[in-house]
Amino acid sequence: MEKLVWKLIPPPVTVAVLQPSYLPWLGYFDQLAQADHFVFYDDVQYDKHGWRNRNRIKSQNGPVWLTVPVLHAGIENLLIKDARIKASDPWVRKHEGNIFQNYRTAPYFKEVSELVFPILRNHNSSLCDLDIQLISSIAGYLGINTPIYRSSALGIEGGQSDRLLKICQHFGARRYISGDAAKDYLDTALFTHGGVEVHWHSYEHPTYTQAHGPFQSHLSILDLLMNEGKTSASFFVRKHSAQ
Repeated sequence: MEKLVWKLIPPPVTVAVLQPSYLPWLGYFDQLAQADHFVFYDDVQYDKHGWRNRNRIKSQNGPVWLTVPVLHAGIENLLIKDARIKASDPWVRKHEGNIFQNYRTAPYFKEVSELVFPILRNHNSSLCDLDIQLISSIAGYLGINTPIYRSSALGIEGGQSDRLLKICQHFGARRYISGDAAKDYLDTALFTHGGVEVHWHSYEHPTYTQAHGPFQSHLSILDLLMNEGKTSASFFVRKHSAQ
């Protein structure tokens, strides 16, 4: 009788591609945690009113914005990687003051502020570098070790969907995690033809202990970290466990 040999089939290599954002929300880190390779889409057009340079934290009066001032007046077709921070604005002091005022009594204020504040204080003029350093450091704090890359360093060109597919193929990926917003433009047929499955990432926002009244969702990752510390990692799906 022929002996049966069971072979474990490894899960498909997964890629996620997102624009760098300033202290992004929880879903951003969930997408990062699910990927085998994560690419910062840093050489696409900078959106002035997006999340590249701002996010929200919770205060006694509701959500408040933390905004990094960016020099973009008179600059057309500015790429994210080329966006420069307005050095003359005392934004670091404002952000630290706001964070201190609203989270000084949070259980993990000292621990998280010691992670984040030095990065804010030692920033250079590049918004992109600031965003990536903050995200990378927070990911490390949460135990998320997904390798990260910048699209500008990959040398991959093409149209919107074509380029994303080529990035996936560059890493030998068979699965691409995309946010729901991309449903308006992503050519899924192109991905299917290229042998890459598109997985629409949907993050069910959790509730957790939070100060200042009723629970407020979709804030910066800072809010979760201040209240939950390293146990925040339990709020994110790990690689290949999403269906």
